[in-house]
Amino acid sequence: MRILVIGAGMMGRAIAYDILRHPEVNEVVIADRERTRAEAIVDWLRDRRAVPIRLDATAPRAVRETMVGCAVAVSAVPYFLNLGLARAAVDAGVHFCDLGGNPGIVDQELDLDGVAKTAGVTVIPDCGLAPGLVNVLTAAAVTQLGGRADRVEIRVGGLPQHPRPPLGYQIVFSPHGLINEYMEAAVILRDGEPTTVPSLTEVEEISFPPPYGRLEAFHTAGGSSTLPRTMRGRVRNLDYKTIRYPGHVDKIKAIADLGFFDLAPVAVAGAEVVPRTVAVQLLQEKLAFGEPDVVLLRVTARTGDRVVRYEMIDHYDATTGLSAMMRSTGFPIAEIAFMLANQEITARGAIPQETCVPADELLSRLVTRGLQIERTET
Repeated sequence: MRILVIGAGMMGRAIAYDILRHPEVNEVVIADRERTRAEAIVDWLRDRRAVPIRLDATAPRAVRETMVGCAVAVSAVPYFLNLGLARAAVDAGVHFCDLGGNPGIVDQELDLDGVAKTAGVTVIPDCGLAPGLVNVLTAAAVTQLGGRADRVEIRVGGLPQHPRPPLGYQIVFSPHGLINEYMEAAVILRDGEPTTVPSLTEVEEISFPPPYGRLEAFHTAGGSSTLPRTMRGRVRNLDYKTIRYPGHVDKIKAIADLGFFDLAPVAVAGAEVVPRTVAVQLLQEKLAFGEPDVVLLRVTARTGDRVVRYEMIDHYDATTGLSAMMRSTGFPIAEIAFMLANQEITARGAIPQETCVPADELLSRLVTRGLQIERTET
C-alpha cells in the first residue's frame, strides 16, 4: 500500500510517523514544495519506506500525476489548498483526507460528493483534532445517549505547558488556520437550529486538573465543522470553544480591532501590504517557541440527568520530539487515512467523518498510539 502525504511541516511529520507504524504500508511519499523539508522528515524517520519528493500543491496536473497509484492522499498543507487537492484526488481515483480548518472550503469539498461516488473514492475533510477527533467523539457520545442529546459542549485547546508573554501561547500549527479560526464566524446549534455567532465571544471559565487549573474558553470558527448540520434534529444545543490561558482573548481582540488580521491591502511607504500576511509572518517568527506543549480536550454530551464525557490531556513526547498538537492532530488523520487505504471505511463520496469513521476502532488505535482518551458516564 502506497500513501501520499502532502506537506512536510509539523503535521506532515506526525502523520508520516504514525502511518509508518503500520507494517502493511509499503511506501509513504512525503511531498513538499521544498524538497529539503521532505528530506528532513525522511532523515528523521529513518525508515526505508519513506520517500521524499518535490511537489507544488498549487499545480493540479503535477498533483494528480503524483497521486495516481496511491491508495490514499493526505493533505497537511494550509486549508486554502485543500479544495484543489480534493479535486485532483477525485480525478486520480484516489481516496483523500485533509486537516480542514475552513468551513467554506469544507462545504465546497463536500459538494464533490457526486463525482467522488462516480469515481469510487472517498473524500473526508477536517480529520485532525478539532475539527476531527472531536467530531467522532461527539457522534459516539450522542449515540451512547440513545441518539439524542440536549446539549453537547466541545472544548479544546493547544497550550504551552509554561505560558510566556505576550499571549501565553505558542504557534503549534499553521498561523493561517489560527487567524481564520479567530476571525470567521462560528456556527453552533441553538434551540435546535444552526446559528452563527461571532468568534472570540461568550467567554467562559473552564478548569482542568493541576497544573493547568482555571482557564478560559470562547467561540472560534470551524472547530465543530459539519456537526451543526449532521447533528441537527438529534442535538438541541451544540457549540465549540477554544481553550486558552486567562486573558488571551482580550489580547487577540485588541490585535484584531487594530486591523492586523485584515485581508484588505493598506498603503505603507508606497507599497500595498496585506495586514494578515504580515501578522502570519510575525506570529510564526515571534511565537514559535518550540517549548513543551499540552492539548486539553473535553467533549460533554447531556440528556436529562445523563452525561457522557470524553476527556484527553496529552503532552509533548520527548522520546519522539512530537508535540502534543502534532500527536493529537496528526495521529487521528493518519489512522483515518490507513482505514481508507485498508478498505475499513467503505462509504464512497465526499462525506463528514462523524457519519463514516468507526469511532470504537479509531479510539482503540489512538490509545495504542499513547493518546489517553478517558470516557466517563454519570
